[in-house]
Amino acid sequence: MEKVVQVEELTSGASGRIIPLFRNIRQSILSYDALRKSVLLIYSFFVWILLLLSRRHRLAASPPPSPTVVAASVKRRKFGLRRDEEDTLRRRALAEAIEMVEEDTGDWNSPCQWSTSLFFGTRLNALFCRSWFPAPGDLKGILIIIHGLNEHSGRYTHFAKQLISFNFGVYAMDWTGHGGSDGLHGYVPSLDHVVADTGAFLEKIKLENPGVPCFLFGHSTGGAVVLKAASYPHIEEMLEGIILTSPALRVKPAHPIVGAVAPIFSLVAPRFQFKGANKRGIPVSRDPAALLAKYSDPLVYTGPIRVRTGHEILRISSYLTRNFKSISVPFFVLHGTADRVTDPLASQDLYNEAMSEFKDIKLYEGFLHDLLFEPEREEIAQDIIDWMEKRLGACNPENASRCW
Repeated sequence: MEKVVQVEELTSGASGRIIPLFRNIRQSILSYDALRKSVLLIYSFFVWILLLLSRRHRLAASPPPSPTVVAASVKRRKFGLRRDEEDTLRRRALAEAIEMVEEDTGDWNSPCQWSTSLFFGTRLNALFCRSWFPAPGDLKGILIIIHGLNEHSGRYTHFAKQLISFNFGVYAMDWTGHGGSDGLHGYVPSLDHVVADTGAFLEKIKLENPGVPCFLFGHSTGGAVVLKAASYPHIEEMLEGIILTSPALRVKPAHPIVGAVAPIFSLVAPRFQFKGANKRGIPVSRDPAALLAKYSDPLVYTGPIRVRTGHEILRISSYLTRNFKSISVPFFVLHGTADRVTDPLASQDLYNEAMSEFKDIKLYEGFLHDLLFEPEREEIAQDIIDWMEKRLGACNPENASRCW
């Protein structure tokens, strides 16, 4: 007799546009699930072999292409590259046009120095970056923002303003394929590339600001990127800690066969937009104005997820889940209990299992996915500021024994 445990449907990624994650979890005395997964694995292996054999047969049987066919192929490729470049330039112009300093609301009246720039990542791709700094004076630290899937750094101007009012400098970087950065909009060929770019960006900031404590902040899939980056010793040693909001951890596909064949199709058709993966209608904020602003923003990708991007999220999530116990960087994880995009229980497991000596978690009852765009955004931002100040207090010379 099977026992069925009901689990809320979730989606991976930042905007509820990826395949539903959890169906009913079946717990059975018989190893039905293990048998089914084994069959699916064997099936996917044979599909992969058939695809390779079919490709080789076509190549062997086909006559050499004529010069006309080759010329047409080259022309199509150049057209595709030119189209991608034009889209990048269009998005970069939109990114430059975003107001970096919001109109004063009366809550914070700190003068600010801001700038935009291009940073060339580990593969020499141009990544659009922003920075905000308080007026010259004592700088407590620097927070580097890594946004979530399908969004961009320009959405965090309000958060940056609150940070500089407490004498924290802020940097933010658009991933490849996002915001004003190079790449096809919404397409991430490898999240490991994003991890490497994050590490290189942090190293550049440390060189430009010697002696200033640095923190990494990541939202949703950006949280997974930050967590993986901070798991490397050479990056961890440059950080005072990391902050994760609604991190994309323990992400799984709706059906085991999706996970089995995803690596294959991510190689065969990486840019294919998987319309069947959409999960529309999942709210990410309880603030209607924030939802309208997000989904009317031309720099927010709202199309179907691309196959490679979805596979990359599954891959990094699986890696992190297997390595919770090896996490040693100081961290603060924040999650809404009503989040239906990423799993708050996974954040709790990260907190419980990580070996970090300095770690904190805060679960917000009834809050949704985009915590910094909830009606209580200022209180949540203040919780982050308070944690960074607590961390810096623990690391001053008088409390050196409490530092890692």
